Amino acid sequence: MQKHVIDDAKRCMQCKNPLCSKGCPVHTPIREAIQLLLDSKLEQAGDLLFQNNPLSLICGYICPQENQCEGSCVLGRKGMPVHISAIERYISDFYLDVCTPVVSLKNRGNVAIIGSGPAGITTAFMLAKMNYNVTIFEGNDQIGGILRYGIPEFRLPKSLLVRLQNMLLAVGVKIRPNTTIGANLVIDELFRDGYQAIFIGSGVWRPNKLGVRGESLGHVHFAFEYLRNPGVYRLGKNVAIIGAGNVAMDVARTVLRHGSREVNIICNKGESTVTAREIEVEYAKMDGVKFEFYKTAVEFVEEGVLLADSHVVTDDDGYEQVSIIPGTEQLFPADAVIIAISQGPRAVIVSSTKGIETKENGLVVTDECGRTTREGVFASGDVVTGAKTVVEAVRVSKLVANAIDEYISGLHTTAAE
Repeated sequence: MQKHVIDDAKRCMQCKNPLCSKGCPVHTPIREAIQLLLDSKLEQAGDLLFQNNPLSLICGYICPQENQCEGSCVLGRKGMPVHISAIERYISDFYLDVCTPVVSLKNRGNVAIIGSGPAGITTAFMLAKMNYNVTIFEGNDQIGGILRYGIPEFRLPKSLLVRLQNMLLAVGVKIRPNTTIGANLVIDELFRDGYQAIFIGSGVWRPNKLGVRGESLGHVHFAFEYLRNPGVYRLGKNVAIIGAGNVAMDVARTVLRHGSREVNIICNKGESTVTAREIEVEYAKMDGVKFEFYKTAVEFVEEGVLLADSHVVTDDDGYEQVSIIPGTEQLFPADAVIIAISQGPRAVIVSSTKGIETKENGLVVTDECGRTTREGVFASGDVVTGAKTVVEAVRVSKLVANAIDEYISGLHTTAAE
């Protein structure tokens, strides 16, 4: 691993106009970090990456680099790009081991962070660096959100989240686990207790349903609920998965690692429409996952799922729609079926709070800097955009942290006047 990192770092051309950084949503200073690495200034390289992106180590594991930094590397035009993700992991892993955290002075104001997924963690780190007194409210017993409960261990080691939690605690962030805002505590009570700003980064945890007969049967499950704790499920040998996104690939590969032998992904369109990353599809195929295309689930039954042949038609407005071919329904035998067709936000926070506007799909309405329609309440991440990449949540959350700082600073100025 180390030799691979060194060899790739030496391949970096140190471009005057680093397209790799421009291809990254948070403009990671890749060129500078690689040069510091080669100059034996590894801790400085790590600090450079961490200050730009507190989730740099996480992004090194799960970012779609082929579409971002590595996909923009000039060496990739005629050959192999620099393996930036491996270099970023090596530098960031070392940094978390050796860095000396700077403890927040906590003298700028109090901020509540609801949710400890990518958006919440990023915002907490950024505000702590600005010397705010930050408290994270997490509904689960561990931090991480989608990183912990939605991404399999073989793709993202959970030990990394423990290290990030230790770093959060070290810089002075308080973490309150097993606390769901909107249940025992509501946003109005947080304001009552002295929080000047509140950040919502609660993610999207409500599975989308197909809405077909049989969805409540005992052998039918939802992807996110399965990924939270796959070890408690007894799925049997033959499992069908409805959906073809990244979550479906994670589910399929996890199912195989928990004893099932025949795993099929059911997609209602063609192979070219699969939304999962190409590399994730390739890994799934290598693991033994099979694919059924142009098949639509029309009913769940005790023996499995009824599938109908489908095709794509274009409506009058130019949108593609999936159409079922009548009379083609056939039983697809399966011991268990897992539905993986995306997810939406739970309404527990906004339903218990006045003044926070949401869209029809439940996502929170904000401006480009995360300001919601209620003064003092901010939001970013999947609860605003729907399921997106981790690095996109980091990008927006950095803007939100600055907006929160500006808002609270304005409160102090007004109070002084």
